[in-house]
Amino acid sequence: MDGTAIIIILAIAGVASVLLFAIKGVLDQVPDVIASASRARDAWHRFRRAETPPTPPDGPAHPPCE
Repeated sequence: MDGTAIIIILAIAGVASVLLFAIKGVLDQVPDVIASASRARDAWHRFRRAETPPTPPDGPAHPPCE
């Protein structure tokens, strides 16, 4: 019975260790993902601005005909 309890404790500790290692790996990538999303958003805004036609100036486009 003592051997079983030790094995269970070691198994739980091993699972917790692997879980913490995986969580640390994911959290280490979060700043890079945020920076990449920011760059993608900026590129999308630049693309959308370049796609819109320029607005005409105020007033008539041609002088009135006489």
